[in-house]
Amino acid sequence: MENEASALTNAPKPRNSFTGSLGFVLAAAGSAVGLGNIWRFPYLAAKDGGGLFLVVYLVLAITFGFTLLITEIAIGRKTQESPLTAYKKINKGWGFLGIFSFVVPFIIYPYYCVIGGWVIKYMATYLAFQGQAAVQDGFFGGFITAQWQPIFFTVLFALLCFVIVYKGVEQGIEKYSKVLMPILAIIVVFIAIYSLFIKYTDPATGVTRTGLQGAAIYFIPDFHGLTVKKFLTVCLDAMGQLFYSLSIAMGIMVAYGSYMKKDVNLGKSVNQIEIFDTGIAMLAGLMIIPAVFAFSGREGMSAGPGLVFVALPKVFESLGKFGEFLGLIFFVMLLFAALTSAVSLLEAITSSMMDKFKWSRKKSTVVMAAAAGVVSLIVCLGYNVFYFDLTLPNGSVGQILDILDYASNNILMPVVGILTCILIGWVAKPKTAIEEITLNGEKFGRQGLYIVMIKFVAPILLFVILLTGLGII
Repeated sequence: MENEASALTNAPKPRNSFTGSLGFVLAAAGSAVGLGNIWRFPYLAAKDGGGLFLVVYLVLAITFGFTLLITEIAIGRKTQESPLTAYKKINKGWGFLGIFSFVVPFIIYPYYCVIGGWVIKYMATYLAFQGQAAVQDGFFGGFITAQWQPIFFTVLFALLCFVIVYKGVEQGIEKYSKVLMPILAIIVVFIAIYSLFIKYTDPATGVTRTGLQGAAIYFIPDFHGLTVKKFLTVCLDAMGQLFYSLSIAMGIMVAYGSYMKKDVNLGKSVNQIEIFDTGIAMLAGLMIIPAVFAFSGREGMSAGPGLVFVALPKVFESLGKFGEFLGLIFFVMLLFAALTSAVSLLEAITSSMMDKFKWSRKKSTVVMAAAAGVVSLIVCLGYNVFYFDLTLPNGSVGQILDILDYASNNILMPVVGILTCILIGWVAKPKTAIEEITLNGEKFGRQGLYIVMIKFVAPILLFVILLTGLGII
């Protein structure tokens, strides 16, 4: 009896889990639907021929994206471990891949908090009915180069993430995802519909442009001047966006997969995540491109990252009082998107500490949040105290935030993706993931495609992304 009692005392605690399929899908979709969907997807769609980009993106989503996403979730559920320790459980010699998978979210989370702070700053500006200030030249630059304001808003955003992760899987991540994601979807649909009916007459030229014209540019493929080189650029852009958008190679989906109950249909859940993520991304384009086109023409759609923090505030300002309201709900929506993604990044590194060192959730969250907070502070100061310009291998010029973004997105993430394909495709074999996907007798309709993708196509595409990021091609 005494030995039995001792065994029960020393038995590992049951792993926290999502209550069911809906909780998992909303949390995973919340991770996937982030800032990249809201500003980067519309910008790339406008740059790469509208509907042409959409078609390429959708084809890659159901092949390339699906393969990597379902693989990581299967690894997590099969091992019941976080990214730092899961790969070693698949194959003892591959523990190093877990280290890479831990480093990626640890690099991304601090600067994501900084950008989340920027979103709160803009939301607060519109909440104070100061939307006209947001369109003044130098507003954005003046804010990020200030010393204390960016730090304050970064800390505020980080505290929101900390509270959610500290509360755990069911009472924290799942509970808040079930509230934030439906609200986010409603706001995106509302703004997208409104953008279609915007009409604006340029006082300088007398030309009237409408949101519907912008939507046509967005949805109708533009083959004008299309060359093989340009088409390959569209494919690379779509691959890069998909890779980032689905939270692939960040350790997140491995962590979330480990919280997935064994009786949940894994394949069906992955399909739902892809539909939700792709739907929001496409609606984001419909929300932004028609409005920006109506007020700025085609030139305004090439604003890149500035679409959110520079171009859109000008659209809101031109709409008068209603624009103030529209600006507020837009940045509320953007905050929700940033928050659900940042929470998943913090969870990936927190769960890794829990599994590696057997720490409690509270201790792991505090330590990881504090460590990331130090890096966030350095990122904030990178625009003033630690300011410098550095030309990166891909030709872009950036500061500390850009360097961290480049290292994670252009180098580490493709490397993690390639190594995951090698591990599952060639070392442990595709059956490792397939057995988990079909655990309860579910049919795996894309099994043949999956095997070809994980062994041959996906690693080649990831290698091309890596070479592009390094500026080699």
